[in-house]
Order: sequence, then C-alpha cells, then structure tokens
Amino acid sequence: MKRIIRCLLITAVLTLTSGPTAATNATLDENVAWQALKEGKALLVVRHALAPGFGDPESFQLEDCSTQRNLNAEGRSQARAWQPFLAARGINEARVFSSQWCRCMDTANGMGMGPVTEWPSLNSFFQGRGDRSLQTRQTIEQVNAMAPGKPIIMVSHQVNITALATVSPSSNEGVIISLPLSENPRVLARVSPSK
Repeated sequence: MKRIIRCLLITAVLTLTSGPTAATNATLDENVAWQALKEGKALLVVRHALAPGFGDPESFQLEDCSTQRNLNAEGRSQARAWQPFLAARGINEARVFSSQWCRCMDTANGMGMGPVTEWPSLNSFFQGRGDRSLQTRQTIEQVNAMAPGKPIIMVSHQVNITALATVSPSSNEGVIISLPLSENPRVLARVSPSK
C-alpha cells in the first residue's frame, strides 16, 4: 500500500512540475522546425482553409469551382493570414504546390508566397476520387527529387496529409515535416496562424 501511495505522489509531482517545461520544449521544437523549413531541411504542408461542408457534391468537376466545396469569407481570410505569419518567421517567398481542387488553389494563392504549381498527387482521394498509395508515393518522390531552393509549401486535403504525415490537421493547419520525405516521416511541428 505504501508503495502505491508513493508512486501516486511521484506521478502527481511530475505532472505538476512538467507543465512549464513541456511548454518551453514545445516552443524550442517549433523554433527548430521553422529553422529547418527555412534551410530546406523540412517542408510545410497545409490543409486548405475553411470550406464549410463535407466532401464534394456528386456533380463535382475538377475544372468547375461551382461544383465543389469552396472557401467561405472566413476561409479566404484564414488563407491570407499565412503571409504575415510566415513573414514573421523569416519566410517571404516559397515554392508553392497545390491540389487542383479550387479550395486548395484559393488557399495557396491567398497565402501570397509566390506562384502556385498544381500537383495532381496532392488532389483528394476522399470518397474514392483517387489512389491513396499511388498519390502519397508520387508526392514523396516529387518532393525528394527537388533541387535545393526556396522553402517548400504544399496545400492539400486532410486525407492526403494524414496519409503523408500520420496526423489529422484542422482546416488551415500546417504540418512541418523533415526532409527527405519517407513513408515514416518525422513531424517537427503543427502550426497555424490562428493558434
């Protein structure tokens, strides 16, 4: 019995004293992640900004935004919030790649980080619209084949990011992932201008 009480007391003390240290470590880890992104040792993949609803209508057509779920006013504002957020961390330009879905392209363009290149491998495969394994593998290969240069930012969908980074981001949340990419990626930080 004494042993159980002693274990409970030790656990309570560790829990009470770990709060500030955990917060400090999180800040340090995030700083390391931003530095890695700036140095080309990591990339940022962002889930598109707020586009109310679920999935896409049955009448979905890639070339017709009126058939898709799109950003609302709040989503457009969220996308624009990335520019000052990134600039405050020393990133003013990037190589930007996006899913061809309108809500992703609008997010990527709204970020104001430079020209946006469409990457079909970043397209959603939710509701059977694509091939999870093939698209994830293509994204990994495309990123790893890139020459050094400006930071890399990708805008995609929750399912794609979950397949790539094993996390489920909220709308307009980004994940900084260590390079080179692999099937077992190292997530350095989860970031968002709204946090």
